[in-house]
Amino acid sequence: MSRANNSTDSRRYYDWFYRSELDLLSARALIEDKRLYDPAVFHCVQAIEKSFKAFLLFNTRRLFDGHNLVWLCKQCVLLHEFFRSCISKTAPLNRYYIETRYPADVPELITKEFAENTLKTVIEITDFIREYLKFDFNSYKLK
Repeated sequence: MSRANNSTDSRRYYDWFYRSELDLLSARALIEDKRLYDPAVFHCVQAIEKSFKAFLLFNTRRLFDGHNLVWLCKQCVLLHEFFRSCISKTAPLNRYYIETRYPADVPELITKEFAENTLKTVIEITDFIREYLKFDFNSYKLK
């Protein structure tokens, strides 16, 4: 599942991780307001997806397509054992890619506890990948 050669998505892994860091910053800010738990969780999901893609791109030089966190995580497991424990943590988050952005017939209430636990998962994953990539947010400049 790699992108076609005509993709406009960056093939620079640091660009992907930089965007992941922006999503993490957004989630941290949004989680402070109980009215914004849905978008906070959405940004958490985005941060995980982009960090997985950065890790994969760094190691394979291949841009992986899709939004399925479990599938992306399993691709990461093939490259590093750290990600094995992330599969069960990210599996329940797949549905929030849509659920947090569009109205549902049976809306799901995202609690403060769920949002905070999701943020903890993101921090665990991004901390590992940040160290692995030796990424410094403050000194990085988009090209």
